[in-house]
Amino acid sequence: MSIVQNKKAFHDYFIEEKYEAGIVLEGWEVKAIRDNRTNIKEAYVIIQRGEIYLIGCHITPMGAASTHIRPDAIRTRKLLLHNEEIAKLIGKVERSGYTLVPIDMHFKGGRIKIEIGLAKGKKQYDKRNAEKERDWERDKARIMRAANKK
Repeated sequence: MSIVQNKKAFHDYFIEEKYEAGIVLEGWEVKAIRDNRTNIKEAYVIIQRGEIYLIGCHITPMGAASTHIRPDAIRTRKLLLHNEEIAKLIGKVERSGYTLVPIDMHFKGGRIKIEIGLAKGKKQYDKRNAEKERDWERDKARIMRAANKK
């Protein structure tokens, strides 16, 4: 079950591979995510010292759930992947010019997972072409519906 999606990532990048990662959270963050108080639109993923981190993910704290601590809504959160996957991602990001973007946050087996994508940036003309393609598909569907009603 999806919690939040990053639709902007599909607009700005060509997503080539997807990986599902665990995420290290505090208790108040889990409660806030279950209450749908999260945003990954401006988030990005970096690699530091052989580990992968999620930066810029905004989780709005709940007033009642976080009274005894000082919640930081935009703190850096560690992502959990297998060593082989991390090594593969490090190689692609450093050598091939790829970037890592968060795509989707969801529940799996009672745990919160995040789907990250290995992506290449789109140029402005790629974005325009994708928009034209989407508009044409929409117009084509509209024409087909009108033809089927007659």
